[in-house]
Amino acid sequence: MLPRDLEELIPEEHLVRVVNRVVEAIDLEPLMAKYQGGGTSSYHPKMMLKVLVYAYCEKVFTSRRIEKGLRENVNFMWLAGGNVPDFRTINRFCGLVMKGEVREVFTKVLELLIEEGYVKLENYFVDGTKIGADANQHKVVWAKKTAKNKVRLKQKIEQLLDEIEQVNEKENEEYGDKDQEELGGKGGIDAEKLKAKVAELNERLRQQPEDKSLKKAVKTLEKEHLPRLEKYEKQEKTLDGRSSYSQTDPDASCMRMKEDRGAEKPWPHPAYNPQIGTEGQFVVGYSVHQSAGDPGCFIPHMEQQHWPNGQKPKAASGDAAYGSEENYAYLETNQIDNYLKYNTFYQDTHPPRKAERIQALSFRSENFPYDADQDTFTCPAQHSLTYQETRSYRSKNGYLSERRNYECAECATCPLKPQCTKAKGNRRIQVSLKLREYRRQARENLLSEQGIALRKQRCIEPETTFGDVKHNMGFRRFHLRGLEKVETEWALVCFAHNMRKLAAI
Repeated sequence: MLPRDLEELIPEEHLVRVVNRVVEAIDLEPLMAKYQGGGTSSYHPKMMLKVLVYAYCEKVFTSRRIEKGLRENVNFMWLAGGNVPDFRTINRFCGLVMKGEVREVFTKVLELLIEEGYVKLENYFVDGTKIGADANQHKVVWAKKTAKNKVRLKQKIEQLLDEIEQVNEKENEEYGDKDQEELGGKGGIDAEKLKAKVAELNERLRQQPEDKSLKKAVKTLEKEHLPRLEKYEKQEKTLDGRSSYSQTDPDASCMRMKEDRGAEKPWPHPAYNPQIGTEGQFVVGYSVHQSAGDPGCFIPHMEQQHWPNGQKPKAASGDAAYGSEENYAYLETNQIDNYLKYNTFYQDTHPPRKAERIQALSFRSENFPYDADQDTFTCPAQHSLTYQETRSYRSKNGYLSERRNYECAECATCPLKPQCTKAKGNRRIQVSLKLREYRRQARENLLSEQGIALRKQRCIEPETTFGDVKHNMGFRRFHLRGLEKVETEWALVCFAHNMRKLAAI
């Protein structure tokens, strides 16, 4: 007559028991500190975390569907102990309580995996993918379009002000060809300066109320041009160096997705660029980025990780997208073995068979022999390229690199010039000697016995993890908006993947 015990309905090795065991084993002091007491009783954070992680394991990503599972699904009922928090409570826990503390929770899980021997933090396999944002792809602000419209608007404003202002001989002597001081001197117009100018014109209009042309011009400036200029400045502030952003999720940037490959007219979609580091197909590090390129994401990704007891991985392995000078320098500074490929690694290790291809490769600057004593490069025609100048470049991460420029003085009479360069003048090359040395070290490491083993393993490490997340878990789009909330959701996805992997083992 009595209802059956839920404990009897769940197998011993079921995934829900794995989630329950892991969450019970880790220290959730960072989450507990968020609850200051007082008011009505709160749901226990351990129970809430268990429910969220198990929901992501079972492809349940929205709060309303999680609430439904707590009412109808035996596994959810057993895990929650019969509690049924509503979707608002689930949203608040995920968006507010977990935010800021989710990385500490993930570190506790990583410590547990290390203690149980599943992870050793010896080899760190890093990779990234594009996952769509919860944003409308048709409501996008593009940096180029914003800049173009802003220039046109400034031209209209300057033209209108020129019609208003009657510059006398005294102003010509004082200012010359420059704009008025209130507009920034040398043509610099922004919203604040335009507001000051409109206020000045309004004061002049009070003294000359019969001037209809001035009244019309002031109305145009105040009602049309000023709001548009403020809008463009706000868009530029939101862009913050990015090429685009979505109006429904300003933190999301437009990126080309792998799913659109082969399409006749592929169109960038609002998305994020999540990065993961894996070992044994367990996610041991994660991050979310707004830029589509992987090279600049490596250092921020590594810096965001909270390694247990300050322990860092012994070796880092990644594909050719990560082989930049700043990434190599970072690994050297942090004493991490370098197994990152660079963009010409395949060409350097797989000599072509066709004669024309061999000849074409000989004209690449990377293959020019270098004489360190004379500081010269030698082209296929045995002519010397001598040093000209050094230029400095700073990356988005602040890394300063130097590029040395070399030029050949004998190209005018060289019969190989059409094959060597399309330039009208002499052949010039730009070289970073530091990068050449880093690439030499990376090539030696990658061709070693351990390097070959890591290259084989890298193909089945992060790629398999992304396959499980996107295909098996069905996670192809974020369900929260804003970079901080997206990072929390991605942490839950990585947590859920680790639980699925642990249950499979």
